[in-house]
Amino acid sequence: MAQHKSAEKRIRQTKHRTSVNRARTSRMRSAVKDAETALASGDKAAAQKAARATEPELMRAVRAGVIKKNAASRKISRLAKRIKAL
Repeated sequence: MAQHKSAEKRIRQTKHRTSVNRARTSRMRSAVKDAETALASGDKAAAQKAARATEPELMRAVRAGVIKKNAASRKISRLAKRIKAL
């Protein structure tokens, strides 16, 4: 257990940041999963709409530091490539 006041504060902050980051990660994964589902259905219009909703969610995760910028760009690029192939 923490002995110093600053260490106790860090524990509180870490708990809060963890919950916020988990929520952001979950929201990002859900958006990607929605896009994947739309792709699997074979409906190009629905897949494009889902991808347009996924891109800002991924970039929000980048801004929050949940994932790296290149990882988000890679995911967006791969989604776009699969949509184009439909």
